Amino acid sequence: MSRAHRPERTAPAALRWPYFSRAGRPGSAPKGSVPLWLVHPLRWQRSSVPWAAVVRGALAGGPLLGVSLVVGVPWAGVMAGLGAMLAGLNDGSGTRRTGVRRIGIPALTGACGLLMGAATAEAASRWLIVSVLFAVGLVSGAVSVLGPVWSAAGMQLLVAAVLGAGVPLAGSPWIEAGCFLLGGGWLLLLRLLAPWAFGARAAGSERAVVAGACDALADALGAVGGPEALSARRRLTSVLDTADEAFGSRRVAGAGETQRTRDRFEAVAALCEATVALLWEARPLPPGSIEGVRCMAAAVRSGSQTGPLPLSGGGTAALAAFDGALRDAAVAFGRGEEASGVAAHQAPGARLRPGLWRHALGAAGWGYGGQVAVCVAAGSAIALTLHAAHWYWLPLTAAFLVKPDMGPLFSRIVSRFVGTVAGVLVFAGVSAAAGGGTWWFVVMAGLAGALIPMSTRHFALSTAVLAVMVLALLTAAGDRQADWTRLTDTTMACGIVLLVGHLPRLAGQAARIRHRVVVALRSTEAYVHHVLTVPPGERVAERRALRRAAYSALGEAKSAAEIAAAELSHRSDTVIDWMAVLAAAERIVDATTACAVRTVQGAETLDTRDAYYVTTLMRSVVDGIDRPHHGRSRLRPRNGQRPEQQGPLGCVPLTDVVTELQRIRTTTG
Repeated sequence: MSRAHRPERTAPAALRWPYFSRAGRPGSAPKGSVPLWLVHPLRWQRSSVPWAAVVRGALAGGPLLGVSLVVGVPWAGVMAGLGAMLAGLNDGSGTRRTGVRRIGIPALTGACGLLMGAATAEAASRWLIVSVLFAVGLVSGAVSVLGPVWSAAGMQLLVAAVLGAGVPLAGSPWIEAGCFLLGGGWLLLLRLLAPWAFGARAAGSERAVVAGACDALADALGAVGGPEALSARRRLTSVLDTADEAFGSRRVAGAGETQRTRDRFEAVAALCEATVALLWEARPLPPGSIEGVRCMAAAVRSGSQTGPLPLSGGGTAALAAFDGALRDAAVAFGRGEEASGVAAHQAPGARLRPGLWRHALGAAGWGYGGQVAVCVAAGSAIALTLHAAHWYWLPLTAAFLVKPDMGPLFSRIVSRFVGTVAGVLVFAGVSAAAGGGTWWFVVMAGLAGALIPMSTRHFALSTAVLAVMVLALLTAAGDRQADWTRLTDTTMACGIVLLVGHLPRLAGQAARIRHRVVVALRSTEAYVHHVLTVPPGERVAERRALRRAAYSALGEAKSAAEIAAAELSHRSDTVIDWMAVLAAAERIVDATTACAVRTVQGAETLDTRDAYYVTTLMRSVVDGIDRPHHGRSRLRPRNGQRPEQQGPLGCVPLTDVVTELQRIRTTTG
């Protein structure tokens, strides 16, 4: 369809995206202000108290230690308590399905690490221990680039290997690993089988996340055409990620309440695609349609039905798509429990990001793995030389410090030192006040376990809580000299990580950020290619899954770029402005979604030459970032013109896609 015969006009880019021309470098401090690396240690994450996780933490490590003391095997309680402690770090929000993945996978890798460490310790060779921990650190860092769950798994693999090699206990390696796995499994069992421990039944928790998605959808619809459109869309994306995880990576056939909730989530997911197109068009909805979405949220929470939902009346392709999705939602939300669908199908969240394993086994994965390996191996060698009795604390501290997803390096070092000092002082004060006795340490382990879910608000607080719990576990098992040496070891570990973190060959900050950005852009490329090559209306579930994967990967890359901007070694005048690149990529996904909706509604037609040009340009831009030293691929001109002379494309949103791709190419040089 030619531009002259389009059924509706669209707002200019400056109106469609109020954030389009934001000045300044995101993440950089204004000139003359306090540097971000200096103020970052003072930042505190605000969130509600996760009371369900607090109860689970209180019932995990402390009681397991108490049971082991009663039966006369305190070393088993130490291993089980450590397993429960590390599992508590991964006990975040979500449903039971998310808990199995977030807690179960790291617990299994931690048991494997403990088994390797304990078996190595039996060889009684310090250099063998250093070599094994170097290899484990290399693998731990490499798998960390696969995502949050594998990052936690890599961390537990390394931490457990250090504990297994350094903590002298009476059990065999296999029994120690079994006790560690028992501790993590016990906390997971509390989440799976005790409704009063995790707050709600499975169906209730799934209803809560779907209702939250409806609320975020209504907020996004209310922000259409306003300055908060981008932030509202990002909140909607985050909530949908949570909902995807709540239903697991793959949908299966079901019946009753759970299946009805899943059907309703499918209807909400379809509405979200039309909402992104509305955000691109910047044409506000009638208030009645927004209230209809809020009625959907209320119906999910109460388990009732909504009845008819008010339509917008159409007028544009996005409004027509929204009305169509709203009609389908009215059917899903008006359906009784007995009428729920039972067909098994793949969830929109089921995806495997393009190039992820290639980067894990490439320069980004092994580069970060090398940094982890050097820090842990150096710490182990120094500690084994200075004091062989309690050497494990130094490499253990280095393992936690070297994790970049816990904040900038300077902030991690300051927070770790302050937290360790606070934890040791608290433990020493309580021990002195208690005046002896073993059961005080059981109580302290239980209280520390309850505080772990809240301690994630700040790295210093988390360090203090973990220090108290580790000291309580070890002291209850008979190690009375394990507290004050922690301060010296922590100081040396901070120095090692600070030195290695700034070595030119091992720092790897630029490579890690580039890797995250490339993974996000590859996901964006896959979505753009699908929309432009698959006939409109076909493989809809796959299209929505790719869109969700692109938004999720862009969000993760944005978080990594924000941390990099607060690094002490960050120089905003010399590095690529990755935040600007990611913002442009988000607008590409928005515009591509609008293109998909408009073609399905018949408002646009895709010319094959335009599709080829855009996909080729997209691939060329991403290849240039992924392999900057190989040069960019040559573009075949469209209609005999040079790329910079291209006229407007046949689909209006694609013109914006090309604009953003050229913006990315200019930003990355």
